[in-house]
Amino acid sequence: MTSKNSSGAGKSVASPGTLLIVDDEPNVLSALRRLFRPHGYQILLAESGKKALEILSESNVDLVISDMRMPGMDGAEFLSQAARRWPDMIRILLTGQADLDATIRVVNEGHISRYVSKPWDDEELVTTVQRGLEQRYSELERRRLVKRIAQYNEELKTLNQRLAREVVARREEAAQSASFEDMSHQELKDSYLTAIPVFANLVDMREGASKGHGRRVADLARCIAERMELKPQLVQDIYHAGLLHDAGKIGLPDPVVEKPFSALNSKERKQLEAHSVLGEAVLLALEPLHDTARLIRGHHESYNGTGYPDRLAGEKIPLGARILRVANDFDAAQVGHLVERTVSAAEARALIEKHSGQLYDPEVAVVALEVLESEKGRFQVDTGGEIRIDSGSLREGMVLMREVVNPSGILLLPVGNCLTTAQIQRLHEFEHDADRRFVYYVQREEGEIVAE
Repeated sequence: MTSKNSSGAGKSVASPGTLLIVDDEPNVLSALRRLFRPHGYQILLAESGKKALEILSESNVDLVISDMRMPGMDGAEFLSQAARRWPDMIRILLTGQADLDATIRVVNEGHISRYVSKPWDDEELVTTVQRGLEQRYSELERRRLVKRIAQYNEELKTLNQRLAREVVARREEAAQSASFEDMSHQELKDSYLTAIPVFANLVDMREGASKGHGRRVADLARCIAERMELKPQLVQDIYHAGLLHDAGKIGLPDPVVEKPFSALNSKERKQLEAHSVLGEAVLLALEPLHDTARLIRGHHESYNGTGYPDRLAGEKIPLGARILRVANDFDAAQVGHLVERTVSAAEARALIEKHSGQLYDPEVAVVALEVLESEKGRFQVDTGGEIRIDSGSLREGMVLMREVVNPSGILLLPVGNCLTTAQIQRLHEFEHDADRRFVYYVQREEGEIVAE
């Protein structure tokens, strides 16, 4: 018989989870089904260890709760077999005080994740199951990220091989003529520039809800650089750096990438702040693009020296990086990357003006504002009728544009839900218990954050 439960395949992390409850007493099975049904789990029941093994062979189960004392195959033997065949599944044992010695034996042999004494406390058992599922989903998410990074690395490897072949082909072609020695650095650089659209597409795929952010930043940065009458080569480097400025985010966890900077905790901020250095490292393998890489490293430096990663200040920050900082923050503010709500293009311009001389080079800020004034509407972001806010801004009657899920992927509120006062209060309590803040996407009301 083919085992379907060996890897959790087919189970979405956003699913509430599937529980298998094993007990030879029908009244216990009924009681546990009533206890867990309100939490949205899919619940499977078995009156024996043998029946439970058959169910596990045919179904994708995230967590099993088994009684210790059962006729035929007891809970220890059942969980021992389940552990050998489906080691990733969370296993919980219900045991009486008289079974303490057997329980200790099972725990020591590593066959169960947790045991709960009978009679159980409902709240304790529900919490134990929730924590078990969070543990399972965290592991699934870790594996998903490892697989994604491996895929990205394989794509980059293939790209580098392709570029190497192109460079060799160029050199062989040039060797056939007397002009090989005259091949300029710019011509060689042009062969590497074929990689930029591929890299830009990879970064764009990682951006999720803010898709197109890199292209918009690159476009605005190029307009600013051209209005400042910079040399064409520098303008080109700035444009390419804009396209690839978030390349270092490819391997970061989704919560770190998706949350606005102001909502990140200290650990998450350190992870995010490393992305400019990682982005530089991605391009260092392409020697002709070193100037572009240097701009990517510095695109979060602040004019007053409070930025990252090198705490550079004033003109010690490369001019191209100072231009990118303004262009990036203007777009990031509109898509909700900076604070826990989206803002209009007018509000984003006001942010640039307010922090001129502090976060932004005042000369660059003036030129950027001139570009935005003369190109009204061109750099405005369409948020698709939704805004991003924190829980403090939630109001009764707001309509959710995206699902609200907890860190383990369990659905709390669906898309289209019209918020009530009680639901908002529960969200506040949930954030307090989780000791972290979340962001919410709600329908933009008429007259609110109106784009020009």
